[in-house]
Amino acid sequence: MTLLPRPSLRNQRRLTRGMQLVLVGLVGYGLVAGQPKAITNGGIALVITFLPAALRRRYDFPLDPWLGLWITSSVFLHTLGSAGLYGQIYWWDNLTHALSASLIAAVGYTAARAIDLHHDEIHIPRRFFFVYIFIVVLAFGVVWELFEFGLDIAADATGLTMPLAQHGLDDTVRDAMFNSLGALIVAVFGQVHLTNLAETVRERFFTTEL
Repeated sequence: MTLLPRPSLRNQRRLTRGMQLVLVGLVGYGLVAGQPKAITNGGIALVITFLPAALRRRYDFPLDPWLGLWITSSVFLHTLGSAGLYGQIYWWDNLTHALSASLIAAVGYTAARAIDLHHDEIHIPRRFFFVYIFIVVLAFGVVWELFEFGLDIAADATGLTMPLAQHGLDDTVRDAMFNSLGALIVAVFGQVHLTNLAETVRERFFTTEL
């Protein structure tokens, strides 16, 4: 049973265009106001929002409209948070971490499942996928926190404003908790819905033996 209505490709494009316009406005504001953080975060997010369309044109790899919105919404909400909502809405950081972690979990699962489907010699038990998704997300979370820590050191050394920053041990632990929540959602509910995507990845990209 489908719990949520599935958006059409047309509706997905409209929503994506709306988010892209907001990001363009954010970059424009950064240029006018001399805010490098807004320029960096908005510019990177804007590029990522074009990824689903680029995959469709370059590799004939159409993403399900929900998946396209999943990618776009993840970077869009993070950029809005960096623009000020992280400080104004206490739960915004939790939301973006859970959403981003679920996206990382989906990418990790899809890649591993595509390899599993492609190679007869490789068989990955379903129960292992549950553990694998958690390992991928937690490992990525550790790398991300180390990256933020490195940016903090660079900011202190150079006096420059960095697009990301750490906010103490409590914040790091809370981030890990909501990363785990995003992984759990995908591990429990996402595998069935992502199997078709894994099959498409296998057909498009694994045409020869690795």
